[in-house]
Amino acid sequence: MTGDRRKTVQALLETHGQTYAAEAGITLRDTPQPLYQLLVLSCLLSARIRASVAVAAARELFEAGMKDARSMRDATWQQRVDALGRGSYRRYDERTSTQLGDGAQLLLDEYHGDLRRLRDEAGGDVERLKELLQQVPGLGPAGADIFLREAQAVWRDLAPYIDSKALQGAERLGLPKKPEELARLVSDDDTATLAAALVRAALEKSVVEDVEEETS
Repeated sequence: MTGDRRKTVQALLETHGQTYAAEAGITLRDTPQPLYQLLVLSCLLSARIRASVAVAAARELFEAGMKDARSMRDATWQQRVDALGRGSYRRYDERTSTQLGDGAQLLLDEYHGDLRRLRDEAGGDVERLKELLQQVPGLGPAGADIFLREAQAVWRDLAPYIDSKALQGAERLGLPKKPEELARLVSDDDTATLAAALVRAALEKSVVEDVEEETS
């Protein structure tokens, strides 16, 4: 049984093994700029919109120079709207532009734009960390889950962070529904990638079909 699970996980990683941060062009490190970019991506992904659109919109914001909290705050509302529009993030562009500006200001005021300070304030309490993240405009429980799911790649004390959406994907693939059991099927370096791939399996039937074809 464990062998079958490992085969399934290997096929999943081979076909869809990429974090959303990597897809958005973020080289994730435990430094302020990439962590902020991950936060922006998490805000965009948490809306009721296709993940590919959220990723494209994040890329457009970063390519327009809005790569950290200060540059996001200093951009005009219209510059943010325009970047979101280029990424086809049009349904929520105006509200999201306002939220991104307000969120950047909050992070600068409370944490000098450095999310590591927010993590330190949580004192190792993951639930408190989730609460603090949700102070950011536009980032609700789902967005906080997205951020922490991806951040575990550099904030190793979070691992295994496999949230309810990822567990839905695990169930569709016939994998264990406990984070610890899933984490044992990959190396520590691959936990965040596995979580992202499981989310894709939850969101897209084609991902499950790809894995089934690979393992048949």
